[in-house]
Amino acid sequence: MARRGLLIILSSPSGAGKSTLARRLREWDPSIRFSVSATTRPPREGEVEGQHYHFLTETVFKRLVANGDMLEHAHVFGNFYGSPRAPVQEAIDTGCDVLFDIDWQGAQQIKNSALSPHVLSIFVLPPSITELHRRLVSRGLDDEATIQRRMTKSWDEISHWDGYDYVLVNDDLNRTAERLITIVTAERLRRAQQPELVDHVRKLQTEFEEGVK
Repeated sequence: MARRGLLIILSSPSGAGKSTLARRLREWDPSIRFSVSATTRPPREGEVEGQHYHFLTETVFKRLVANGDMLEHAHVFGNFYGSPRAPVQEAIDTGCDVLFDIDWQGAQQIKNSALSPHVLSIFVLPPSITELHRRLVSRGLDDEATIQRRMTKSWDEISHWDGYDYVLVNDDLNRTAERLITIVTAERLRRAQQPELVDHVRKLQTEFEEGVK
């Protein structure tokens, strides 16, 4: 039976394992698409339109927002960023899941959008603040000042955990990945994701009223 796609939101503070879990999810099902954001900043060297971002003028971006064609948007360091609705709507209508790696503010905007019935939101918590700091240090990607900024921001992000449908404590990566896959598998069977169910039930009703032959 055909199904609608899910709009999967995955959020966490830096270092909680969100990117790795997103990769595990797409390894399990390569048909899951990453949402490509739109931005008003100019392309950087090597960036490809439609692959890394949709590069828009500020006028076009604001018009999309005004028309309700952005699922979520934000103004960051002088540029606008957002998630265009049209490609997500098309994917969902054709049965493809779309994965969003966004913060709690973007998640709230999407949950309040017209696509709310198809949203699955998941927040990933670290097992402890000490472990979160250790993971940020072990990545070797940031200097100490940047790590401290990330740690300061992490509690603001964690404090919004209760606005999500599911919360996973990532104390064991393999076990957490398995739980994530279980959640997605189950949520694909929600009534809102199965558009043919109503017709199927009507068919059963017709058969029942006509009598079993």
